[in-house]
Amino acid sequence: MNNASNPYRDALRGLKLDDPVRAFFDWCRERESIRVKRGQGLPSPWSADPIFQHGRFLNVFREDDKGSRAILRFVGRAGKTVPKLLHALFFARWCNRHSTLDRLDPQLLRQPDRLRHFLLNEAEQPWFSEAYPVVEARWEGKTYDRLEGCVDLFPRCLRFLEDCIRNAAGNVSTATRQINARFEMSNDFPIFMAVADIAWFDAALIRPDSPVPTGIGSSPFMDLLQRHLGLSSHEATMQRMIELQTVHWPEARRKFTPIDIEYLCCECRKYYSYVNGTKCFEGRNLFTDPKP
Repeated sequence: MNNASNPYRDALRGLKLDDPVRAFFDWCRERESIRVKRGQGLPSPWSADPIFQHGRFLNVFREDDKGSRAILRFVGRAGKTVPKLLHALFFARWCNRHSTLDRLDPQLLRQPDRLRHFLLNEAEQPWFSEAYPVVEARWEGKTYDRLEGCVDLFPRCLRFLEDCIRNAAGNVSTATRQINARFEMSNDFPIFMAVADIAWFDAALIRPDSPVPTGIGSSPFMDLLQRHLGLSSHEATMQRMIELQTVHWPEARRKFTPIDIEYLCCECRKYYSYVNGTKCFEGRNLFTDPKP
């Protein structure tokens, strides 16, 4: 992923953390404790930490997040074949809005006119989430924006997507690079997420323990970990953090995978940006309890 114009590059500049590894696992334990307390119906605040009280953060385990749960439901209704799986996952990551996915019949993915009408006229607007950018993609000399990608591009390139994924030997990074060599997206994050999600449904296509690229939001905290651990790459850092889970959080409900470490480094970057004074509680970053 392209870090040349990373808006988060300096988010942790000057931050003093004696032990970034411990800080990472401290964050995980506290965020998971919040999820459990909230799920039990206990009143807020669920943490004495003012940053957790006021900031918005994803859950520790991706499968607990609202968007991920919607993707799991949507793809589960799409059909069992590999083309149907890939079509549903790439659409879901281009859309990334739970209300759209929960209302949409996956059969419409193969009916472009009806799908376009649903997205523009029947779905809650906007029909997509802006949690991460979805930039234009190229295919056979044509440029596809987000809507046209969802409606027209994916039905045309399913064989190509399947070939890339089968040729990647289960590796998320390899498949992402191969696909974006044709799509030419300036930010390949949606490709990365769609490919990584395959492991939820077919571990023979994409390995759950596959190496993953580092996103621009994760890089600053991953860099802290890499320097602290004295390692040569982000990939080695992810593997070491998986090993260290048995030391710092052995009671966690499941073992981390590389994508978990990547994803959680992004959340730690958010949290420690508040600590560092480079992020403010405002806009969509500000948590508001829907059930005061």
